Order: sequence, then structure tokens, then C-alpha cells
Amino acid sequence: MPSNRIGRINEEIQRELSEQLRRLKDPRVSQVGMVSITRVDTTGDLRYARVYVSVLDKSQERDVLKGLKSASGFLRRELGRALQLRYTPELQFIGDDSIAHGARILEVLRQVEREDGARGGPETEE
Repeated sequence: MPSNRIGRINEEIQRELSEQLRRLKDPRVSQVGMVSITRVDTTGDLRYARVYVSVLDKSQERDVLKGLKSASGFLRRELGRALQLRYTPELQFIGDDSIAHGARILEVLRQVEREDGARGGPETEE
């Protein structure tokens, strides 16, 4: 479990990177429908930060990650200026499919609910 300090740093990195994404000019990132930073995990020594990215159009995820990797130096410099940390972590961008996974689980639950409704509700033992 991350310490409270690392947790706050993760939140600040996520907030700042989300802001920077809107200003990024790389067409692989800027011309895609919706790109979101879902989570940031920073190592305890602040050397590395894993940045989990969700893309609405999954077919473009690979290109978005390449664009972010290409822009990582710029994003790291801007992050360093904004947060004024002693050491700005190296950014590692990772595709995150947790939103799609959650949507799939929700759909399965709704399907089970519909099937229960068609059978007359859940069976009760007496």
C-alpha cells in the first residue's frame, strides 16, 4: 500500500498529466476521441511512474501509447515544472482496460438479472 505522501504525489501527477494531454499536439493523441489517465503508480524512490491510460476507441490504443511514449520527455519536463519535485519520475505509459472490463461485468450481471426475471425471480428453498 502506498504511503500517504506517494498517494498524494500520484494524484497530483494524474491531475497534471490529464491537463497536459489536452495541450498535446501529437496527432496520435490529440485526434483520438477520448484519452483518460485512470491511475498512476509511482515507486517509493520517485524514479518511475506507471501511468495507466484508457482510450475510448480500443483500436487506436497502440497508436496513443506510442504517441505518449514519444511525448514522454516533454510531459516529464512539464510535470517537473508544475510539481517542483526534487526528482521527476520517468513516465511509463500502460494501456488500461479496466473500464471495458467493468462494463463487461455489468453487462453479464444485467443479463443474469433479465434471465432471473424471465424465470419468475430467484428460486427460494422451503
